[in-house]
Amino acid sequence: MAEEQKNLPEITIKAVILGVLLSIILAAANAYLGLFAGMTVSASIPAAVVSMGILRMFRNNNILENNIVQTAASAGESVAAGVIFTLPALVILGFWKDFNYWWVSAIAGFGGILGVLFTIPLRRALIIDAKLKYPEGIATAEILQTGQTKGHKGIKYLVQASIVGGLFKLGSSGLRIWAEVFEAAGRVKGSIAYFGSNLSPALLSVGYIVGLNIAILIVIGGVANWLIAIPICASMQEWAVKDGLPLSAAEFANQIWSTKTRYIGVGGMLVGGVWTILKLRKSITSGIVSGLSAYKNIEKAEVPRTEKDIAMKWVIMLIVASVVPLFLMYQVFVQNIAVSLTMAGMMLITGFLFSAVAGYMAGIMGSSHNPISGITIATVLVASLMLMMLLGKDSAAGPAAAIIIGSVVCCAAAIAGDNMQDLKAGHIVGATPYKQQIMQIVGTISAALIVAPVLTLLLKAYGFEGHESATENALSAPQANLMASVAKGVFSGDLPWNFIYIGMAAAVGVILFDCYLESAGSAFRMPVMAVAIGIYLPLELEVPILIGGLVHWAVHRHRKTKKENGNSLKGHGLLFASGLITGEALVGILLAIPIVIMKDKNALALPRQLIEPLPVLIGIAMFVAVTIWLYKVAKKS
Repeated sequence: MAEEQKNLPEITIKAVILGVLLSIILAAANAYLGLFAGMTVSASIPAAVVSMGILRMFRNNNILENNIVQTAASAGESVAAGVIFTLPALVILGFWKDFNYWWVSAIAGFGGILGVLFTIPLRRALIIDAKLKYPEGIATAEILQTGQTKGHKGIKYLVQASIVGGLFKLGSSGLRIWAEVFEAAGRVKGSIAYFGSNLSPALLSVGYIVGLNIAILIVIGGVANWLIAIPICASMQEWAVKDGLPLSAAEFANQIWSTKTRYIGVGGMLVGGVWTILKLRKSITSGIVSGLSAYKNIEKAEVPRTEKDIAMKWVIMLIVASVVPLFLMYQVFVQNIAVSLTMAGMMLITGFLFSAVAGYMAGIMGSSHNPISGITIATVLVASLMLMMLLGKDSAAGPAAAIIIGSVVCCAAAIAGDNMQDLKAGHIVGATPYKQQIMQIVGTISAALIVAPVLTLLLKAYGFEGHESATENALSAPQANLMASVAKGVFSGDLPWNFIYIGMAAAVGVILFDCYLESAGSAFRMPVMAVAIGIYLPLELEVPILIGGLVHWAVHRHRKTKKENGNSLKGHGLLFASGLITGEALVGILLAIPIVIMKDKNALALPRQLIEPLPVLIGIAMFVAVTIWLYKVAKKS
């Protein structure tokens, strides 16, 4: 394949323009999805399909051009993930009043570029030597290869699903014809019984993409929190009141979750992050050594085009060039050269280490559920403790400085995991690595320059939970709220360590059980990060993810019965799911515009005279219809 394509153009004008545009669009869409649901989904596959559809209109196009486009476009999704998981915490803490364009662009841009550079020495070790699966990278390569003759079929499903996802969001959040959430709770003998489910097709699609194993683990975490921990806490304290009136059962459950039991998930993610590093320490070390050795050999001999990365001397120069402005930025925050140097050094070490972890985990689990949030939480907590020792517990800038370190590391890790998927796809289709790495940097910069206005728009339109801007439809921003709580809690001393310790102990138990499953050769595994994330997230977000996982399982079982390809992500279901996510997320962005202009969260809402349960029933019916449609599409080979 590579030899046949050695003369094909890769970085062309039309590929660069399309890659930049898709990077910007997908960054905006995933910024909304991440703040809404607490997770983002790899953009490589929808970007590859859109690229094939558009480039077909030109006389001269080829598979390597399409690969370059998806490489740049997927960087936008990764930048969005790194930013929305961390920087909204500065607004929630009150350190920022809004999102300063230049600050956000600099943090996202330099952090993302470091993520690209950190993975270059690891490409050979992780992609060629280790032979990791990189599931989304393989799927992208298959789509690119078959799309040379059949790309229009994938476009059809992607467009259909995008329209459906967009209309669903318009009807629920814009016109308010039907409800977005089904929630029921009641007081039971001084405690709480609670159940809730979001009716979002995007969350359904997330579950379909991650599969049943991960979906079950997420829900196990949610059930442990919402059906066990929260009722226990409710029975051990007085019922909360507000303005002299007792809270509803649902409000009380959410209050207990936000102030107490979600920190069980924090403890779990802390242990999960450390465990990930310990488990991968040999692979990371060998990857660095073999990567550097390979570059020494390259200087002595001619290597094939498909093995050429950006030269190591340029990698080192670019890393230094990125670290210097970050050091100056830290200095603005803390006004202490020694502390700024410490922050820059910590960012460099943890950034490289966690980029390696993220790159390796993406090869095993895929980019969509890479444990980046746990990595970032560990960074923020350690940075907070270190800064408290250096600046004192009364430092006003301490929590914000810890968040800044975490944001750079998070952007680097997010980019690293997703870019390794792109490089895997490129390796399969015969692309030139250094050209992909250049386009990864181009896509990173493009997304970094647009993410600040998107965050400002979402802040003004919806607000974030935990901030004074919060509206009825405030975006949950779960990771950002978590980062803010951890950083602030370390300095104020009111972090609920007892719940964190419970989470740490539970995580150890999950790890031991997963080790047992591994030794027994079980196909079902229990990665601790999935359970910890489930404990942290609201239960309503997890139920549709489980339903999506069940659809994935049903499709897989159907194909196995029919003796077809058992991998349910090789059909049109993945494109349809990606379209649902893309359509809903983009309409969520567009709905923010009239809300901001009219300064009314119900700017597009239609007059509604429906009996109260009816909107919920309509929403459930619509959700069921989309679920059935996804199943039918995914069954097709």
